[in-house]
Amino acid sequence: MKRTLIKNAIIVNEGLQVPGSVIIEGEKIAEILVENQESAVPCDETIDATGCYLLPGVIDGHVHFRDPGLTHKADIITESRAAAAGGVTSIMDMPNTSPQTTTLDALNAKLDHLAEKCSVNYSCYFGATNNNYPLLEQLDKHRVCGVKLFMGSSTGNMLVDKMASLLNIFNGTDLLIATHCEDQSIIKDNTVKYLEKYGADGDVPLKYHPNIRSSEACYQSSELAVRLARIADARLHILHISTSKELQLFENIPLSEKRITAEACVAHLLFASSDYQELGTRIKCNPAIKKKERNALRDAVNSGLIDSIATDHAPHLISDKEGGALKAASGMPMIQFSLVSMLELVDEGIFTLEKVVEKMCHAPAEIYEIHNRGYIRTGNQADLVLVRPNSAWTVNKECILSKCQWSPLEGHTFNWKVEKTFVNGHLLYDNGKIDETYRGQELRFR
Repeated sequence: MKRTLIKNAIIVNEGLQVPGSVIIEGEKIAEILVENQESAVPCDETIDATGCYLLPGVIDGHVHFRDPGLTHKADIITESRAAAAGGVTSIMDMPNTSPQTTTLDALNAKLDHLAEKCSVNYSCYFGATNNNYPLLEQLDKHRVCGVKLFMGSSTGNMLVDKMASLLNIFNGTDLLIATHCEDQSIIKDNTVKYLEKYGADGDVPLKYHPNIRSSEACYQSSELAVRLARIADARLHILHISTSKELQLFENIPLSEKRITAEACVAHLLFASSDYQELGTRIKCNPAIKKKERNALRDAVNSGLIDSIATDHAPHLISDKEGGALKAASGMPMIQFSLVSMLELVDEGIFTLEKVVEKMCHAPAEIYEIHNRGYIRTGNQADLVLVRPNSAWTVNKECILSKCQWSPLEGHTFNWKVEKTFVNGHLLYDNGKIDETYRGQELRFR
């Protein structure tokens, strides 16, 4: 098997930064060399990583690749290439596609589709509905990353708001249950109030989006999810926490002891409500970016109340983003720029580099119980990313790989650059070039 030496890097892994080198043999990490150690076995290729940091590949547990059925917005090929360019080596795709991934046939077809088209490693969620909970016990827990539960949504039949159905779901599976938590009745009441004020045509100004999808709507739904998980002793992962009040629901204990975990998304850590003035609907997402919540979320990442960072990568055509609080589509493409965005917060002193690696690489591997990934360890799959600091570049349309061809970060200059992304030991992304022939592997869960 081919042996590749990545030498003279600063390895960031498991809370430490250590100068050293890593040897890839075939698909796996064969050796980790520190303190001027040298391998006794020669290598076929050497990559000089002087000045770079070597990180485990990012695992993004929350993406919408829109494929099948919504491929005018995005598809697995384009979005997985954007992932690779951003240092993301594994993704978990959401079920609200067309058809929705809410039957066993649709699940198997989605996994086949990902195998055919995805450049990075992959899995997908099974989507819960009010009626399909008998299927949960038939899911292969080694292949399916989790059950996605929309406790606040208007996506087809995927809103699950009947208490009997919720109880059946929480009591019906050992798989991780990943929830979108926004109370639909509160959102509905708020919507009616603003429609009465601004007219039935729905032309409500964008600034009221955080009022309609309010902090209380998030808290009430998250509190119910936590209560149900505790009753059932279920594994619960609440997605895209956006309020300080929700943080009261979580414990600051070691991740290995948690049955209930929390995710923050890059958008909520990066943007503030004041950014609506400049970026408008480009940063409209659900849950909404709210006032005076960003610092609390950042603090919770550092304290351990929030366990992982993902993107909720959700491309739309830019024409879909026209309108205000009710008409413009919610969601934004973020996967290509998620890692460099968090590294920018390292430069600002908000996070340490070790913390970013913990929340974007290690924690997803632990929460989802992913086999042999998420760490730089001998014997693990060689999912690695080389990043270089002090290497300024500016986001423009020409460099955006997502099919929708826009980003809320257009015009922004980053100081960190993803230079190389290895997936299963294969150099998939190399300074702007992607091997379009390579396909990632299906993730396996312990």
